[in-house]
Amino acid sequence: MPIRLASSTRYKGIYNSPHRAFLRSIGLNDEDINKPLVAIATAWSEAGPCNYHTLALAGVAKEGARDSDLTPLAFPTMVVNDNIGMGSEGMKYSLISRELIADMIEAQFNAHAFDGLIGIGGCDKTTPGILMAMSRLNVPSIYVYGGSSEPGYYNGKKLTIEDVHEAIGSYLANKISESELYEIERRAHPTIGTCAGLFTANTMASLSEALGISLPGSASPTATSSRRIMYVRETGKALKKLIENDIKARDILTFEAFENAIVTLMAMGGSTNAVLHLLAIAYESGVKLTLDDFNRISKRTPYIASMRPGGDYVMADLDEIGGVPIILKKLLDAGLLHGEALTVTGKTLKENLDEYKYPNVSSHIIRDVKNPIKPRGGIIVLKGSLAPDGAVIKVAATNLTRFEGKAIVYNSENEAFNGIQNNEVKEGSVVIIRYEGPKGSPGMPEMLRVTAAIMGAGLSNVALVTDGRFSGATRGPMIGHVSPEAMVGGPIAVVEDGDHVIIDVEKERLDLDLTEEEIKNRLKKWSPPEPRYKSGLLAKYASLVSQASMGAVTRPLLG
Repeated sequence: MPIRLASSTRYKGIYNSPHRAFLRSIGLNDEDINKPLVAIATAWSEAGPCNYHTLALAGVAKEGARDSDLTPLAFPTMVVNDNIGMGSEGMKYSLISRELIADMIEAQFNAHAFDGLIGIGGCDKTTPGILMAMSRLNVPSIYVYGGSSEPGYYNGKKLTIEDVHEAIGSYLANKISESELYEIERRAHPTIGTCAGLFTANTMASLSEALGISLPGSASPTATSSRRIMYVRETGKALKKLIENDIKARDILTFEAFENAIVTLMAMGGSTNAVLHLLAIAYESGVKLTLDDFNRISKRTPYIASMRPGGDYVMADLDEIGGVPIILKKLLDAGLLHGEALTVTGKTLKENLDEYKYPNVSSHIIRDVKNPIKPRGGIIVLKGSLAPDGAVIKVAATNLTRFEGKAIVYNSENEAFNGIQNNEVKEGSVVIIRYEGPKGSPGMPEMLRVTAAIMGAGLSNVALVTDGRFSGATRGPMIGHVSPEAMVGGPIAVVEDGDHVIIDVEKERLDLDLTEEEIKNRLKKWSPPEPRYKSGLLAKYASLVSQASMGAVTRPLLG
């Protein structure tokens, strides 16, 4: 049966003559108008290197689409560059941008009656925002990543942006000079593309392959690689098969696909932000995914990839040995993936991995499943009296198994950073940063400036607990996404200086060493602070956003 195209209802027939007139005005003819009309949604911005080049990639994707007898039209969507916003009010807009990207694509796609969607992303929130839109629209869709930066080098050491943030901590602790900090800054990110390590952008690109929504091998080539151009062009071509076979985003983004993505996240030791993003994409896909699924899968998935910040290698290194498929193949052969899951090639994950051409190279980057770096996955969800609904820790980036210490409490990220500068944080402390959650901040900012300052200052026996979140570049005993957050009366709101905090990773616990009655009594006396913003986008977001344990998605207020 022929597929009924959405574009035919908008552009065919006498009454649609005005619509066709506008398409003719941009150079389309009758033949173009009668072909499937596909959108190339491009997260593009010159404010930083991550998406600087994606507008040019949109042209490459259009070439591929035209080669497959499709009519492509490109439109941009927004980007918030996380690194440039880090440690400032700008970071409040980072997670919000994920929702805005999904909304912008939905609006532009439906307003113009497209038949299929190619999404091109780069910086952290662009990949999940685009995948959320694909899930919401449920049309034939393929995602393609813009690629990462090449690593920098200084004194024989491979650099990423993580090193600049940590160098600030080292400078504040008088461990390096200002001139050395400047040299690290100059060399850390030498090309266009996203951060070089397995931070959030590269994590989400890798998971797009595991989900089956991207072409095999497309995540790892750098932004400067000629293979990046090839993958973008092939993505443009591949959409035709999905349209012809009426394979929609939700046919691919199933519960089994999300399990595959979580297995891959755990095996690679990827960013904790992926927990938020997978929950959000699943929400838009109508798939019931919870934090409990992450721990269930983490327990049976070994951590096998030595990728920064937990390991030694960057995305360009992974690309040299075969990219994400080499990890997926190891996991599949070990019985850890659903090989029957459908992908954008029209084939199953197993069929893709069986056909993929792997370089014949040995590697120290990826361990064998039977000889892992750690026996369980790189992220663990903690629950307890301090986080009844959950919190996350990246065990791939710390050797912490248990930590007890006295709380030193800050009501904002800036307060905490100033406290570190003023040497208030001592070894053995548990730094509590609250009112930085989805509603409280609002926007749940990343704390890389604070975590890097702690690590750079050499405070190796300090833990941090927050209702905010972390950059994928964060390392050390850092716990984020505490739910419920302080702003809605979660227990983190009533922690006091000197309280005893217990972190037990093996038991998956995060506890405030107080009786249940004492916590309840404190909460009875507690009242929320005034919202930091009462108008504009941040206030609007705070009124709609859910908790981190639900992916921090915005939900309409109905009734």
